[in-house]
Amino acid sequence: MDIDSQIQIRLMTDADYENMSAFSCGVKELDDFFHIEVKECVQRHYLSAYSVFIETGEIVAAFTLMNDALMIGSQTEKDDFIEDLKLEADEDIATFLNRQSSYPAINIGHLGILEKYQSMGIGSMIIDLVAATYEKHRQAGCQFITVDALNNEKTIKFYHKNSFGFQTNRDSTSPTRRMYRIL
Repeated sequence: MDIDSQIQIRLMTDADYENMSAFSCGVKELDDFFHIEVKECVQRHYLSAYSVFIETGEIVAAFTLMNDALMIGSQTEKDDFIEDLKLEADEDIATFLNRQSSYPAINIGHLGILEKYQSMGIGSMIIDLVAATYEKHRQAGCQFITVDALNNEKTIKFYHKNSFGFQTNRDSTSPTRRMYRIL
């Protein structure tokens, strides 16, 4: 099935919040967030929430976006960060970024794909759409996409496949790993 041609994305509606009670991506933390917390987070202007649905109206994925910044704790970490960037970006970009003390970003705070639609490219499509949107429209400074990825093999592999790297190794044993993708 060519799912890409069937997908539509919109800001979550009141009806979507209600329909989220049946949504399950198979990760308890994400399911609980979308079932219980997402509406309040939107109402309190903490984030924006989006529904991804197909022609039938079925929600196949959900994600959130919020403003963010990459903050680097020490000069040693910054040096490591810049060295890693040189592997992904040209020298001019790394030199420019080295002059900054923080880096504006957009954070994909939550990304869940309905279990029966996982591994069909929907998550990658969402990430690419976010990247293209912030690269094209330039409404505000945004140099990176960030995520706080669940620290499990499947999730980390997914984000690596989508060009994300680790911001630091200090969180290697934490429940989440801070990751970024340069725009």
